[in-house]
This record gives sequence, structure tokens and C-alpha cells, in this order.
Amino acid sequence: MPIAFSKKDLNSTTWFSLEKLIQLFAGVFIVPKIFNALGTVDMGKLNLVQAVLGLCTPVFFLGLAAICIREIVLQPKNSETLIATAFIIRLITWLLLSMGCITYLLLTDNTALIQLYFILLCSYLFRLTDVLEFYYLAIKQAKFIFISKITSLAIVLVLQYYGVTHQKDVTFFAKIIALDFLIQGVIYTIALLFNPKFSFKELSISIPLGKQLLKMGFPLMISNALVMLYIGIDEMFLKYFYNDHANGVFGSVQYLVIGLSWTIGFAIINALYPSLADSFKTNTKTYYIKLKQLIISMIILGICIGLLYSFLGGKILSLYFSEQYSEAKTPLFIFCWAPLFVFLGMIYEKHLLNINQLQHEVYRFTLGCIINLILCYILIPLYYLNGAALAVLISHFITNIVYPTLQIYCQNKKCLP
Repeated sequence: MPIAFSKKDLNSTTWFSLEKLIQLFAGVFIVPKIFNALGTVDMGKLNLVQAVLGLCTPVFFLGLAAICIREIVLQPKNSETLIATAFIIRLITWLLLSMGCITYLLLTDNTALIQLYFILLCSYLFRLTDVLEFYYLAIKQAKFIFISKITSLAIVLVLQYYGVTHQKDVTFFAKIIALDFLIQGVIYTIALLFNPKFSFKELSISIPLGKQLLKMGFPLMISNALVMLYIGIDEMFLKYFYNDHANGVFGSVQYLVIGLSWTIGFAIINALYPSLADSFKTNTKTYYIKLKQLIISMIILGICIGLLYSFLGGKILSLYFSEQYSEAKTPLFIFCWAPLFVFLGMIYEKHLLNINQLQHEVYRFTLGCIINLILCYILIPLYYLNGAALAVLISHFITNIVYPTLQIYCQNKKCLP
């Protein structure tokens, strides 16, 4: 069967994926050194703060990413208004949540980690500029995303290496996380200044459009909040039953599987989504052919990731991580199969977005959150890190495979709306 995606689709995907691959190879060499330099305890603290703020991420971003990309594809002449409106909505939300978070920390006298919280809150402020990234994705110009992220990566790697060799503390590396997003935002802005198809003079805010975006993005915001909750549940239970060391060790597993491998499939699916949205509008037959080809590709990629860590995971840990992280070997063997399930769930989400049935995102992630909560409570005290990995893997299988399969089957049988 010939490839249904156009040359422009594949070029955009190549640029987007190449950036993730470069991040992967660079990350293999430098990030484990950060884990080793900070140690499991400080790394556990950083992971905990990231997990707590991660619970607020969906509210920071309001589920507008996929919505904005789809709307720019369908209404290209309205791009400037869409981007400006989405940015202002998210900026107001960031201000409210940040003030609430800082106030809570001060009132509860929980100041031990307040510096980390403040730095990472700043990183969320700089991430608001990713609305410009939505535009490049929608118009299939991922090479600008590549240039921005690779430039930022080069600067970040130099600073991370400096931090490792000079034994900097955890706040130094947190500041680098914030700087990464600031650099990307600056580059996106400069690139758009020289883009003849985009005019900053035409940026305008539309209150009716803002209300419409919030309404469309609400199911995704809720589902993303549930995702962050059930991903962060493991850190909470590991901290409750054990200590920061356990969180630090499990953080290395999450980094290898999510930080390095997960993002490749995410990049491919996001880069091809504008093509899927366009085909759904113009040619349903072509849309389903593209959907089938994307599913097959993601199954192959997920299996490759699982096999990679199954055969080489132990060697990667011993080669790049210190002895403190030796306990991560078995959890890595378990969790490495999660991307196979998650990639299929990502495609399912894009399909729901196209057919305007995003309520199923809320249903499936509510189910996944409950399943993971129960499994963590049962398995972590019994099996420690292996229990955490197993709990997340099972919840991903139910959320991304079982629920979509049952929903599509029941919909075909007319027993679900």
C-alpha cells in the first residue's frame, strides 16, 4: 500500500522527529551525569516538585494545544487571533495559579522547596510561547521548531555539563529547565518576525473566540489533569511508603522511557496530526488510510522501544548511571513496554478530536486514574519500585487499549453515543 501522507507531511515529521532523536542521543550522555551528580535524594526532590506542578499543568495550558492546531489548519486566515487569544487566556491562568501556589507554600510554612517551586513556575511562564509552536506545526513548517529546540539544546547541554563538572546544586539545574523554554520562545518570536505569512500587527484578542476555545478545550484539560494525576500518583505513594531515594531511582526509569523514548512517538503523531485533520475534513477514505498507516508505524516503534530496553536496559543503567540507580533495572524492564500502549492512546485522542467526542478522554483517564491509584496502594508496599512500574503499565494498558477497543466496539454496535 502506497504511503498516504504527502511529501510535505513527511518532511515536517522528519524535522520534528530528528530534533527528538538528537535530544535522545544528547540526553543519554549528559542527563545521567545530572542524576549521578545530584544523587537520588536531591533528584527525588526535583521529581516530586515537578510531579506536584505537573498536576497543575493541564490547568496552565487548558487543553488548547491540539485545539489550536486543528483550528489553525481549518481556519488559517484566523491564525493571529487564535494565537493571541490562546496566549492571553493561558497567561491569566498562569498568574492565578502561580499566586495560589506561592501563597499556599507561605501560609503552610512549607518553604523548604519554595525556591524550586518558584523556578519551575517561571519555566511554565516561558512555556506559554509554545502557542507559536502550534502555528509551525499547523502549517507543516517543523524545521523552525527543529532550529529552535536544537539551538536551545546546545546551550542547555553546555550549561548542564558546566553544572555537573562544577558540582552545582539542584536549583541550578532547575534554572536550566526554565532557560530552555525561554530560549525556544525567543527564537520562535524572531522567526515569526521574518515570516511574510504571519503579521504581529494583526494579533488581536477575541472574547467570543476565547470562550469557544475554552469550551472546546475543557474535555482535554480535564483528561490531561487526570493523566498528570495518575502519572504523579506513583511519586506520591513512593514518597509516602518509602523516601526521596525511591523517587530518585524511579525518576531514572521515567526519564529513559518517557523523557527519551516516549517523545519520539509523540513527535511523529503531533507532526502528522494537521494532515489527519485536513483529510478528515476533505476525504474520509484517505483519513482512515492515514490512520491505519500511523497505527502500524506506532506499533512497530513501541515494540522496538520495548525490545531495546529489554535487551540493553541493564547495560544502559550500568554504563551511564551510578550504583545508586542499580535498583532501576527490573522496573525499567517492566515500564519499557508502556510506550507501545501510550502511542496508540495518542492516536485515539487525535481521532476523538476530529470526530468531536472528547468526552471519552475524560472517561478513559478517570478509569486509568482509579486503576493506578488502587494498584499503587496494593503493589508498591509489596513490590517497591517493581510495583510502581507494574501499576503504571497496567493502567496504561487499560486506558489506551482496553477502553478504546470497548468504546469503538460499542459505538459500532450502537450501544454508546
